[in-house]
Amino acid sequence: MRPSKLSELVGQEHLLKQGSVLSALAVATDDPKQRSYVSVLLWGPPGTGKTTIAQLVARESHRRFIELSAISAGVKEVREVISKAKDDKEAFGINTLLFLDEIHRFSKAQQDALLPAVEAGWIVLIAATTENPSFSVIAPLLSRSLLLRLEPLTETELAVLVRRAVADVRGLDDRFSIADDAVEQICRISTGDARRALTVLEAAATHALAKNKTKK
Repeated sequence: MRPSKLSELVGQEHLLKQGSVLSALAVATDDPKQRSYVSVLLWGPPGTGKTTIAQLVARESHRRFIELSAISAGVKEVREVISKAKDDKEAFGINTLLFLDEIHRFSKAQQDALLPAVEAGWIVLIAATTENPSFSVIAPLLSRSLLLRLEPLTETELAVLVRRAVADVRGLDDRFSIADDAVEQICRISTGDARRALTVLEAAATHALAKNKTKK
């Protein structure tokens, strides 16, 4: 149920309005003077769209998307990505967006490895964290990036996602109906987390399907 374009994203409207940093990053152009190379730190709780935003920015700007997790990647993997991004940009004009999830788990040395690439524009870095970057991201990287804070989704926004998932062919494809009070309950217990809301919806649909088979 990930959106296929930024205009489908629910929530975070304060970050996606026309003229914003993210909308500028998402512009597709072959003119290097018109292309944005700013790196971004996305700070927000789980399920607020950090990974989705990075994927959509890369897709709409026609950048190659590379995703690394700070849980499993080390300096070696980061340097390999940077080296290939540099070579591909210089030789073929291919631009790379590196999405680094949970950057707060990177050590100082691991974060230092990102600095030359960010400074030179070999990559556009979009890093995600659930922790306050002021305490978990090194100052040189903070000063070279823009910090954007994501907010938990409202219950109204979650309801849009739940109803979309019920109807959409990528979701439940209208094979189920859902009462208004059930939507409200899902949104209330999801506490601003879109991923949790969709997980609860899927579990409810699975339960309803099993219950229906039992009756038959």
